[in-house]
Amino acid sequence: MIRLLRGELSEAPVEAIVHPIRSDGAAITSAGRRLETRAGPTVAERVAAQGEFPVGTAFLTPGGDTAADFLIHLVLQSPEEPMGPEVLERALRNGLRRAADFGIVSVALPPLGTGAGQLGVEESARRMVPILAEHLAEGRAPGTFVVVTESAFDETALREALAALAPEHLEPSS
Repeated sequence: MIRLLRGELSEAPVEAIVHPIRSDGAAITSAGRRLETRAGPTVAERVAAQGEFPVGTAFLTPGGDTAADFLIHLVLQSPEEPMGPEVLERALRNGLRRAADFGIVSVALPPLGTGAGQLGVEESARRMVPILAEHLAEGRAPGTFVVVTESAFDETALREALAALAPEHLEPSS
């Protein structure tokens, strides 16, 4: 099931939260920076100690002081490789594999690849939704996704994409 939630990513009631980052481990968006701050310095130090990450990879850390047990870090860009739709898709698939490997049942994620000079939320949704739907159709964990948005515009764009691309997986509005 895919549910939409408007609110703060770090407070999503799930087992793992997706954290989009650069190859040096830094957050890409303001929501990501707030997530880093909420997770705390121990998580940031753990990520920094790993060094540079290849674009498209995904890895887990403890969730720190967030509502989640884990953070799934998706490496979406580097100085040499800007964020693009193919990178978003590769990183998301890798993140879902990591979540499945750990038996994680619920994951929160923001609209991936959005922000200044990057993809619009509509394009992000067109890339994310089919991957989430494909994963759900396979019947593996995780079986619940919560897409967390910060604005009514983003929520509407994601709801429209879900209704068009994966209506069978969209949780009805309450």
